[in-house]
Amino acid sequence: MSNLPTSLPAGTKVVLGFSGGLDTSYCVKYLTDEKGYEVHSVIVNTGGFTAAELEQIEAHAYKLGVKSHTTVDAVKTYYDSIIRFLIYGNVLKNNTYPLSVSAERLSQALHIAEHTRKLGAKAVVHGSTGAGNDQVRFDMVFHIMIPGVEIITPIRDMKLSREEEISYLKLKGVEMNFDKAAYSINKGLWGTSVGGKETLQSKGMLPEEAWPTQVTKSAAEEIKLGFEKGELRRVNDQHFAHPSEAIQYVQSVAGAFGIGRDIHVGDTIIGIKGRVGFEAAAPMVILKAHHALEKHVLTKWQLSWKDQLAQFYGNWLHEGQILDPVMRDIEAFLEHSQEQVTGDVFVQLMPYRFTVIGIESPNDLMSSKFGKYGEMNSGWTGEDVRGFSKIFGNQTAIYHSIKADQS
Repeated sequence: MSNLPTSLPAGTKVVLGFSGGLDTSYCVKYLTDEKGYEVHSVIVNTGGFTAAELEQIEAHAYKLGVKSHTTVDAVKTYYDSIIRFLIYGNVLKNNTYPLSVSAERLSQALHIAEHTRKLGAKAVVHGSTGAGNDQVRFDMVFHIMIPGVEIITPIRDMKLSREEEISYLKLKGVEMNFDKAAYSINKGLWGTSVGGKETLQSKGMLPEEAWPTQVTKSAAEEIKLGFEKGELRRVNDQHFAHPSEAIQYVQSVAGAFGIGRDIHVGDTIIGIKGRVGFEAAAPMVILKAHHALEKHVLTKWQLSWKDQLAQFYGNWLHEGQILDPVMRDIEAFLEHSQEQVTGDVFVQLMPYRFTVIGIESPNDLMSSKFGKYGEMNSGWTGEDVRGFSKIFGNQTAIYHSIKADQS
């Protein structure tokens, strides 16, 4: 075990992003007992904890020896600052993953940085190892938001193994569940990640018992999603004060069908490929419903440019670049594009799958008064189309004519 590379004196006030798990529990005990720091823990709830779980985590933090513990309810701000733009852009990384964990880590990092600034702490601590994406996301946000504040990462810097952490905490008399679960679960408002032995290799699907939400529904069920300017506000005629509440409701309905289960294979920030299982019933249903509505109410080029900008937005967000000003520019475009995205989308839910049945919207561009595709039209004549086709292909015809003369 190597020494922690920091020269901050005993008594230094530090803020720790705390989850209550093994890594952050070690951080509290080590920094308090061995370094003599004044540790202030903060947990940022992005939709993954119940009130009872948050109370247990707070009690655990104080038992470990923190000076103060703060719980930040970030569910609504997480939606307002990040998730709504993922919905506006129909963002699925590699056409698969709704950025469940990567998006919430950025929300957590921003709130931890703000708490560090508020307390006037000299250092900020996170429990990341040196093997994943989260270390980069947290580090970058902290460097930008709280420059000059030292970043301490005991697990990464001391290259600690799980066994070394457990031995140390047991030596200190810490009582907690040290049994490593067969599957690691990370739950949030925008989906739940699931990691296990099957995701550590290129082939293998998670077994039924690994999924946190079990399938309890078998009969098909129809659900109606009501969007107002791109935001989900109604479900089955029930209005919600905030879209985050609508998301949670859709999750409670669709999750029981086992919808949204998949494994994502992606490129990490640090240059390796990785696999992770996830279940995201609400995100998958909402994104597909929203996209279906957009295809009815937006123009061809609105949809085309949205796709291009949204793909970049999702990739850049995944890589931790939430504070790049280009993200605000893209968000402005995405928000403006939602002016006409109002209406109801009808979705049929079935075990492990769903189907978008159709939409109803006052802004629907697929109106019979303008014609019926493949059958009849009312906005032009056959002669109009004959002339249009000739003009529309004129430059390409000239190109091929010249090319033929030269051969």
